[in-house]
This record gives sequence, structure tokens and C-alpha cells, in this order.
Amino acid sequence: MLPDRSFFYRLAEAAKAETLPRFRAGVDVVNKEAKGFDPVTEGDRAAEVAIRALIESEFPDHGILGEEHGSVGLDREHVWVIDPIDGTRAFISGVPVWGTLIGLQKNGRAVMGLIDQPFTGERYFADGNGSTYSGPDGEKKLQVRDCGDLSNAILFTTSPHLFVGEELAKYREIESQVRLFRYGTDCYAYALLAAGHVDLVIENSLKPYDVGGIIPVIEQAGGIITTWDGGRPEMGGSIIAAGSRAVYEQARAILAR
Repeated sequence: MLPDRSFFYRLAEAAKAETLPRFRAGVDVVNKEAKGFDPVTEGDRAAEVAIRALIESEFPDHGILGEEHGSVGLDREHVWVIDPIDGTRAFISGVPVWGTLIGLQKNGRAVMGLIDQPFTGERYFADGNGSTYSGPDGEKKLQVRDCGDLSNAILFTTSPHLFVGEELAKYREIESQVRLFRYGTDCYAYALLAAGHVDLVIENSLKPYDVGGIIPVIEQAGGIITTWDGGRPEMGGSIIAAGSRAVYEQARAILAR
């Protein structure tokens, strides 16, 4: 039996109880990368512990893939994919575009997912059949938009500095053709795409937990999300998400060269 929306919301509330009190509160930051900066906070770790505890209690036969506390049972039929704070850099900078990502896979395929932004009170949820939004302005069904052509598209990426070499050249070529581009919104960019506010998100070097909760929200809102070569995105890597087939094909023709 698959969980329902109320269980996903329970997970989100458990995470929120750990993350929101620490947001804009001068939390301690630990760097996980010796030659760079890969931050983690108490909020990341505590939120994942809270999420895992509920899953292990309600669905003990499910596997869990988490960012901060390792993975168990990845060969099981159902596997939860958790990113307690996607956008930790935004979190520690006081910018409310981070989110808690919770996804559920069945036989390796993402089938349910949640993007939760506790500070703004917004939730983007995919239940297996469709995607919905709930927030300060009420509830509604999520639906991507079709802007018609790459030249009309609004493009988001976390940062162009994450691309190097040929990847950077390809990204810049696409960027030069769109109507508008913006940086630095992490998982919130995908939420905006699912809601029909933006048209294209292009990123690289993503981990499975960076996309596990996002994939169902995009797909069940009518959008497309794949790797740059057109493959399934569950394992992360270089990712493209689009609201329309036409924009997706135009951008991917450049990325797949």
C-alpha cells in the first residue's frame, strides 16, 4: 500500500519542526568537502532523522536513500528518497528558496513526491496521478505552461559557475537564446516550473536525492524531466526539465551534442 498525502504532510511537518526554527537563526555550518564548500547544518541532519523515524515506523519494509544519514534497502520495491534541506547555501544565507524534498520510488521509478518550503508555507505534491499546490493563496492543481518556443522561455539554473568546459558552452548557448534567465533558486525553480511560472531548468552534478522528490511533481504537472541525453533522471547527473515538448527538444538538441 502506498502512503497518502496526509503521510507526506506529516513528514513535511516533522522536517519543518527542525528546519524552520533554525532558519535565519545563525546556525552552525559544517563543510563536507575538503577542497570546496559543501555545507551541512544541524537542520539538515535533524530533519532527516525526523523523516526517517516516521517512515521506519509506518513503512518498515521500505528502503530509504538519504543525503545525510546513508541508505538502507535500496533493492526493495519501495524506496524513499530524502533531501532534508535542498539549497543549504540558500538556507544559511537567509534566502527562502530552499526546500525539503521527499520522494517515493517504486521499482526504481519515482512515483510520488513533495517539494516543501516551510518559510513561505508552500507545498507542491504529486500523488501518483497529478500534482497539486497548497499555500498562502489556497490550493490548486499544478499545470506546466507551453511558451511555444525557446526564444520565449524563462530559464533557471542554480549557478552557471557549476558548469565547466563543453557543458558551460552548451549552457551559455541556450542561455543566449531564451527570453529571460535567473540564478540561485535550487529546488524552488522546479516548483515554479510545475506551477507554470517558468519554462526550463538546466543543471548538472545532481545526486539522486536532489531530484527524487521533484521528478513526480514535474511529470504529473505535465512537464518533462530527463538527463541531458534523454534518459530517466532518478539517478541525477546532468538534468533538464521543461514545461513543453517543443522547448525541451530545442534545448536538448544543444545539450546532447
